[in-house]
Amino acid sequence: MTAVGMDVGIPPAQRGGEWRFDSGRICLDLVATSEEVPQAAAAAREPLAGDGRLEHWLIGAGLVPGGTLLGCVDDGWVARFVDLRDCVAQLVRAELDGRGAESALDRVNAIAAGPPPCIRAVRDHDGALVRALATAPECGALLAAVARDAVELLTDPTARARLRQCEGDNCRRVYLDTSRGRRRRWCSSEVCGNRERVARHRRRNAAVARA
Repeated sequence: MTAVGMDVGIPPAQRGGEWRFDSGRICLDLVATSEEVPQAAAAAREPLAGDGRLEHWLIGAGLVPGGTLLGCVDDGWVARFVDLRDCVAQLVRAELDGRGAESALDRVNAIAAGPPPCIRAVRDHDGALVRALATAPECGALLAAVARDAVELLTDPTARARLRQCEGDNCRRVYLDTSRGRRRRWCSSEVCGNRERVARHRRRNAAVARA
């Protein structure tokens, strides 16, 4: 799925703030937001709530163009995105475990049935055509775009077979393995992969010191 409204001229780091978008699909990136803060802190604070965090995620995910006014985002939006996130997470993990999650499936299907955001082509400052939202951002439409991405992912046998659980310590992220040979082990080589390499180096040094 191609994210609607994506402003390709803005680097991901600037579009999404501190969020990571390395899962390979928008719906998986939403699921991953539950992993963005330590679990102890997450128990007290929803990762998507406050400080413009959901707004940053929406821009980083490419659901709305950079610079879009998102003053309409409130706690109600956060609650609805958390609801969808939890349902998609249940579906994805059920798929990995070979079991069903019918209640979550019904909820995702219901959200996906809504109309997606309307888009149009506009000129950027260089005169190139870029995507923009045709109307003011609407929560239900943006939710529908993410839910449809989940439906497309989970009904595509090839994509579904590429779902992986990160092997990093204390990481539960699920990502789409598009690497050659399907041998990718981590959600991010720079994050979890680097942590594993550092830990391995320390173990080697400790073994040498004990010898």
